[in-house]
Amino acid sequence: MNKTELIDHIAGEADISKAAAGRALDAFVEAVKAALKQGDSVTLVGFGTFDVSERSERSGRNPRTGEVIKIESAKVPKFRPGKALKDAVN
Repeated sequence: MNKTELIDHIAGEADISKAAAGRALDAFVEAVKAALKQGDSVTLVGFGTFDVSERSERSGRNPRTGEVIKIESAKVPKFRPGKALKDAVN
């Protein structure tokens, strides 16, 4: 399912226009981004939790040359599904 299909589904389920569904989805994504950028987590009970994790510095290899390179530490977004979502999939 891509973004357009998701917007169509939201519009149909919520009985709203596709434009309103698109704005709502964009607002949700921006709210999650803003919270994660501030270091907060976003928890939707029954669905899951969006969180930020710290990936430590490590060494890797350049696949072309085989040279050892340093990969710097980074913050990465993570998603942990909730029990209801896991049960719905299985």
